[in-house]
Amino acid sequence: ISQVLVIGDGEPFISALITLDREMLPGWLHNHGLPEMGVVEASTNPQVLAALDRAVARTNRAVSRAESIRTYRVLTNDFTEANGLLTPSLKVKRNQVMKEYADTIADIYASTRKGPQE
Repeated sequence: ISQVLVIGDGEPFISALITLDREMLPGWLHNHGLPEMGVVEASTNPQVLAALDRAVARTNRAVSRAESIRTYRVLTNDFTEANGLLTPSLKVKRNQVMKEYADTIADIYASTRKGPQE
């Protein structure tokens, strides 16, 4: 894991946007007997996702149920100064990330916003 942005303000539950560490990924894959793959492929790999599930579960044990991450999405790009998602002091520009990944975030909460079926 490279970066995590926890979201959920005004939403029915907490979720997170997670990025994978491009530098650590090859070693992690090798240590877990997995073939080489890029971040895009790793972001959907069942074994990588299972490891992320375990990491989220470990984190959730340290917080109350209301504060726990219920679901997450893996992003294929880090937040960087170059893409406008980090400040020069390496702080996440939360509003910019929320705008950039609005569709992903909407997808996370879509099932809780469905209106009456016609």
